[in-house]
Order: sequence, then C-alpha cells, then structure tokens
Amino acid sequence: MKDAFGFPQSLLVLGGTSEIALATARRLIARRTRTVWLAGRPTPALETAASELRTLGADVRTVAFDALDPDSHETALGKVFTEGDIDMVLLAFGILGDQAHDEREPGNAVRVAQTNYTGAVSAGLVAARALQTQGHGSLVVLSSVAGERARRSNFIYGSSKAGLDTFAQGLGDALHGTGVHVMVVRPGFVRSKMTAGLPDVPLATTPEAVATAIELGLRRRSEAVWVPGALRIVMSALRHVPRAVFRRLPI
Repeated sequence: MKDAFGFPQSLLVLGGTSEIALATARRLIARRTRTVWLAGRPTPALETAASELRTLGADVRTVAFDALDPDSHETALGKVFTEGDIDMVLLAFGILGDQAHDEREPGNAVRVAQTNYTGAVSAGLVAARALQTQGHGSLVVLSSVAGERARRSNFIYGSSKAGLDTFAQGLGDALHGTGVHVMVVRPGFVRSKMTAGLPDVPLATTPEAVATAIELGLRRRSEAVWVPGALRIVMSALRHVPRAVFRRLPI
C-alpha cells in the first residue's frame, strides 16, 4: 500500500531500462519505495539497472517483458502481481524511430506504432485489471507532447503517442471510482540516450526533471502532468494555430 504521503512502497516498471523510469525509481526509493520490479527484455542493461537500484537499498527483481509480444503480457505481469500487491505501475517503454527513414520503410513505422501504442494498450489493460483486482494503485503512463499535434518532423512517433495519450485518458475515466489512479505524463524534448545527436530545442528537459514531476503528480493525484509545466500553455496555443501557418513553423 502507499504510505501516508502517497508514495508507493512497491513499483513495477514496464520498460526497465528507460532513463526516465530509472530516474523515477531512484527518486521514489529515496522516499519510501522498497520493492521494484524492472520488466524488459533480458539484457545486460536490464541487469545493470537492477544492480544499481539495489545499491540504493531496494529489493529489485527483473521479469522478462516484450512490448511487441502482447500474447505474453498476461503471463509476464501476472508473475509480478502473484508475488504481492503493486502500488504503482510505470508504463515507460517506447521508441522514437527515424522519421525520414521510416517513411521510406513502412515496416519500421509499423514497429514504432506497435511498440508505442499496440504494446502499451495490451500492457496497460493487463496492468489496470490487476490493479483494479487488488483495489488500489496508480498507473503512470509516459506520453509525449509530440502527440498533441502532428508535426512534419515526427508525425509517425507523434501519432503513436497521440493514440497512447487518448487511450490512457479513457482508461483513467473507466477506472474512476475503483481505487485505481491513472496519470498521463507529457514531457517535451528529453535529453537522453534516445535523443542523443538530435538538436536541442527550447524547453528541453531531463529524465530527473520528469521524475520530479511524476513524484509531485503522485502526491497531488494529478491526471495529467506536463514537463516542463510551461508546455501546457505552449501546446494549447499551438493547437489553435491555422494549419497553413503551422506548416511553416520551424518545429
């Protein structure tokens, strides 16, 4: 169960090598989280992440999980929930893709969509049902401001995040009153390994800043969190820019 301050004592990360997820885990462990499950493909990176979190004093375990294999999600997540209640599930997996390349190779574009949206729908529903069965918990979904409006530079990735964002909002409505809290997190450009080599942009953020925002959102039981917060105003304005003008913007 969550403690008196609203922080989870147990955490399941779907996408166990995500820099944002690991920054969040570190921050929560520094509070009161004592049990952490890292779900991801069995790789040295996953084991390294688990080892690093163990040094912070948490009981950290790993479980094999593949976003592109929805048929395995029931078994993989079921294994975790049979070990005990989970106070928070952080859905943090996703791929950016390469817009120019993926436009020429539709198979790659499909992989982006299947990972970021189809895989998330499957895992999200399985996790939500498990949380509902135990009667409590939070499902935190990493979305993106890229899903707010299609941009020429990343509309494949953006469309997958738009679908995920809409799904998570609807899931939150469906679970309202059940004891399960769903929070959508919409970061802007995050300086991380995934964006390495890409030009920096205004209002860029860091995994640590996103983790801080997630912690605050949990405390407030927010339904949507923007990182940084100013992006909420920026994107609200951009949604209303005429399409002919929007096309010419350097974004």
